[in-house]
Amino acid sequence: MLDLTTYLSLFLAALLAASLFPAQSELLLGALLLAGNQPVWALIAVATVGNVLGSAINWWLGRYIERFRDRRWFPVKPAMLEKACGWYHRYGRWSLLLSWAPVIGDPLTLVAGVLREPFHSFLGIVCIAKFLRYLLLAVITLNWFG
Repeated sequence: MLDLTTYLSLFLAALLAASLFPAQSELLLGALLLAGNQPVWALIAVATVGNVLGSAINWWLGRYIERFRDRRWFPVKPAMLEKACGWYHRYGRWSLLLSWAPVIGDPLTLVAGVLREPFHSFLGIVCIAKFLRYLLLAVITLNWFG
């Protein structure tokens, strides 16, 4: 049975988790997987789409508000932005494969916008990274607990 509230909650949790705000979506996805009320592929797809959209928002923010980076309200600390820029300069667009990673992943997606990564390549790489993250989480959750 299609439960829109479940999918909307997962989508929003994944979107927020990919934003520059501290949040997690893994626990909700894990709980939904263990509940077994929704198809695994649908949960992975919804979490991936939400997380990718959150990263796309970061890219857009980096593209258009980087000039405000020295302001107190700027969402990324200067040291973290510099660290992410260093990764991006060293490894290029392929560093976006780490967009799933805690702490550095979200700033990397912001830096991609700051450094004018073309959106189509950004989107392709981030989709792969986010999908593999949720797929691995599903495999681990269902094999360990299922």
